[in-house]
Amino acid sequence: MTFLLWKKNGVKNNGDRQPFSPMVMAQPLRGRTAKKESVPTIFYVTRPTRKSQRGFTLIELMIAVTLVAAISTGMLLAMRTGLLTLQKTDARLEDNRRVVALQQMLVRQLSSVMPAVGACGAVRTPLFAGNDQSLRMVTSYSLADGARGYPQLVDLEVLPDPQGGLRLIENEHYYFSPLSSAPFCLPQGATPQSFEVAKGLAVCRIGYREYIPEAPNGGNWLTGWNRPNLPAALRIEMVPLHVEAARLALQTVNIPIRVNREVLGQYDDVQQ
Repeated sequence: MTFLLWKKNGVKNNGDRQPFSPMVMAQPLRGRTAKKESVPTIFYVTRPTRKSQRGFTLIELMIAVTLVAAISTGMLLAMRTGLLTLQKTDARLEDNRRVVALQQMLVRQLSSVMPAVGACGAVRTPLFAGNDQSLRMVTSYSLADGARGYPQLVDLEVLPDPQGGLRLIENEHYYFSPLSSAPFCLPQGATPQSFEVAKGLAVCRIGYREYIPEAPNGGNWLTGWNRPNLPAALRIEMVPLHVEAARLALQTVNIPIRVNREVLGQYDDVQQ
């Protein structure tokens, strides 16, 4: 800020009502030809100014905090939605993998059926029999272990599902000899050791295709089997009660049986 101080005839003119400050003073400007008494003396005085101290008000602070809180809340909601979607997708993928694995293991188990006899009475009978709601057989594949190994006496049963519809369960027991099947001659039903193959089914039926040596493709499909030999093929028809587009369901399986050995026949090792 600059003030002009006038001095005439040795008297200071403080017309702008600013105090005379000798801090910074320029040289007086005088005319060379002008008379001393008629030419005023001009002094340039510079007054130092204070630096402005800038800041923010309480209202500005509150607005900034509100904006940060709103942005943080939106980001948290977006992250939570993304995590929930990821969890649902992982659960669906896990269910689909489980369905595919069960389908493959069920096919392997039914195709690994073995001709065996049991001691469930006075006379030994074939351990392959069933109807459209149950099946008993001996197989070399364990569904509970997911691998081949010791022969297993398997009981498949269709039972009501407590959550609605039907379910297919399986009970497995080791088979060593005809006498090892005596404690399990009657259906076991659902037990804590039962393996649940499928649940939430609207339809679950077991079918048997009769074996005809002259017909490679087999004969008719039957709803029960009590013959001494093994059938040509097995069918387990499964229809889900509720169909979801994002979830796989167990499909109907048709498994051919390649074993055509007579179950009650006597076979001796003959050296040729």
